[in-house]
Amino acid sequence: MIWYLLKLLVLLPLIGALAWASLKFARRMEGRFGRSDGRRTVRVVETQMLSPTLRLAVLEFQGREILVSASKTGLVPLAEGPARQPPEAPCPPASAKFDATGPHDAG
Repeated sequence: MIWYLLKLLVLLPLIGALAWASLKFARRMEGRFGRSDGRRTVRVVETQMLSPTLRLAVLEFQGREILVSASKTGLVPLAEGPARQPPEAPCPPASAKFDATGPHDAG
């Protein structure tokens, strides 16, 4: 009986740690496997979990953004619209001095 409890105390946390690590690894690898030429037809713009079994996702497909609901039963399209333009890069601060040789200190 003691041998069984000892094995249980050692193996149960080990199995839990392996399950947690595999979920973290799967999360990190999600989206890294696609077409080999680097182009993708569908891009996941954003996801939001609503409940353990329900998730909202915004997909970009052929210049359109599609809001879908993802659950165990499948995907349900909810809304569609034109793709948003990416935000422009911020301008450098006006205090920075630039010339042909690069940035210089103001002092």
